[in-house]
Amino acid sequence: MTGSPLERLTLARIVPVVEITDPARGVELARTLVEAGLPVAEVTLRTPAALEAIRAIADEVPGFLVGAGTLLTPAQVEDAAEAGAHFGVSPGFTPELSRAASDRGLPFVPGAVTASEILAAADLGHTHLKFFPAEQSGGAAAVGAFASPFAALGIRFMPTGGVRPANLDAYLGLATVFAIGGTWIAPRDQITEGRFDEIGRAARTAVATVAAYGA
Repeated sequence: MTGSPLERLTLARIVPVVEITDPARGVELARTLVEAGLPVAEVTLRTPAALEAIRAIADEVPGFLVGAGTLLTPAQVEDAAEAGAHFGVSPGFTPELSRAASDRGLPFVPGAVTASEILAAADLGHTHLKFFPAEQSGGAAAVGAFASPFAALGIRFMPTGGVRPANLDAYLGLATVFAIGGTWIAPRDQITEGRFDEIGRAARTAVATVAAYGA
């Protein structure tokens, strides 16, 4: 798959959001997702092994798009870039995070769920935003409501948080949704226990669901 990280996220449409406690399991996960036709994941910095997992995936699984998630400080942005992350994601937005990502040349998807947050991110050039926590912040209806007011700015969203197979269609049907983040494809316990057959099945189902929308 070619293109910039944001273009590749847009093509994939689904982004597994994962917690990894063992870098070796992270490599197995990445290979499983590649085989399922979904070569992308956002590795959240919620475990001590996260950065090493990102480094291992970037080094050992060619063509896999690995991002770093839950970036909360400029130092974490720096660490993610050093580890080889191809993109970064934050649940929120600050100018400091934006500058840190820009300084490192790290494609960055900040979080925004209000009109003011969207405008603040747009002021610094961000058009691809994380909408988190999606379901608790109004769900697909809220994302859809932002479409017209911010169309002139080219704003697009990656809803994450509470998205699951039962409500996936509601988000996929929105033109302003460039990708969707979710933990249902590769839950932490399945990764830790090596239940990659289950993960592969969930990933293939997600890929088929996206294909039904012509993505």
